[in-house]
Amino acid sequence: MTFVLLASLSPVRSAVADTQLERWTEAVRQTPYRYSLNFYRNLSIIRTWVLLSTGFCEKPDRHILFDNQGVFKGYLNNRDDEAATQQAINQLRKKLAAKQKEPFWAEGSLSDAGYPFALACDQPHVDLQESTARMMGPDKDVLIWGSWDGLKVGDKNAPVPLYKAFIDIYETRKAQGRYSFPDSIMKEILGQVLIESGGLKNSRSVANANGIMQLRTTVLKDCGIPKEYYLHRMAQIDCALKLYQQNHRNLEEPFNALFGKLPEKKRNALYGLLLIQAYHGGVGRITRLLNDEELNQSALYFSSHHQSYSAEDIALGMVYHNMGRDHFGLASLFYLVDVAIASDKLCAHKALKNLKYCAG
Repeated sequence: MTFVLLASLSPVRSAVADTQLERWTEAVRQTPYRYSLNFYRNLSIIRTWVLLSTGFCEKPDRHILFDNQGVFKGYLNNRDDEAATQQAINQLRKKLAAKQKEPFWAEGSLSDAGYPFALACDQPHVDLQESTARMMGPDKDVLIWGSWDGLKVGDKNAPVPLYKAFIDIYETRKAQGRYSFPDSIMKEILGQVLIESGGLKNSRSVANANGIMQLRTTVLKDCGIPKEYYLHRMAQIDCALKLYQQNHRNLEEPFNALFGKLPEKKRNALYGLLLIQAYHGGVGRITRLLNDEELNQSALYFSSHHQSYSAEDIALGMVYHNMGRDHFGLASLFYLVDVAIASDKLCAHKALKNLKYCAG
């Protein structure tokens, strides 16, 4: 197993050091904003282990623990059932605090996170190998051709891979003047497909999200898509890009009010990351991270100290420091990292190495 060095700062010390917290959100609230330094890099290492079954997740029947900087703290082989595994995780948390490898710990349950955070290595809903193949073809059942609302992609004798349909639809609509969001996020939009649905046309979630872009019925209706075409892949792509444009119109002004002073490259990178997050969690929630008096405290800090943090660290920090509020949780924290990992894997494919969106 390859040894990976993870960056860390000095442990948080407080009045409750080496003791049990009432709930995991106390650990979040006590984490200084400066702990976001290298958070993205650290969490990317852990999520790569999970999504690609490498590192400490070479064996899928494990849980790994990490702290408020995304630093790996230990692993646990799963027990015979979920309840026994959860009990063992809590024992490991307590042990880490007792050995002063963590200043505090919080008990978790099957329905509530604990601290240090625990993450299952087995992620059956994500198979990057299969989903990448589904995006790229060449199997006939995943290639696409047809028309939708004035759009045309491929033809019966020359169907195209799903990724090509995305590019063709985006560039056609942009030429028509329908999109003004930065095209630098097209790489991440392609990666989103792998995380959202794995490219499966008939994918449906427990939250009633449908199709390759996991769009809710309300969004599909807003796009004017008849019910019988909800899973139509071209319709899904077109509607998802419309949603990005709508989110862009709502997010750009509050974002610039707080982060407009950032250097252009960092500003554009951060804005793209928040647009990706808005697709996942709703633009209203991301806007509140910028202008709500309770939720925007971390954003205000990062706006004033942006020189010390990457765009990725800022985007994750804004989410992390609000976990446990407004439905932000570990899934929100992982989303940007997972999309980036999927995007990089997709762009590593030989057919995409010269794609302009990947080159950026």
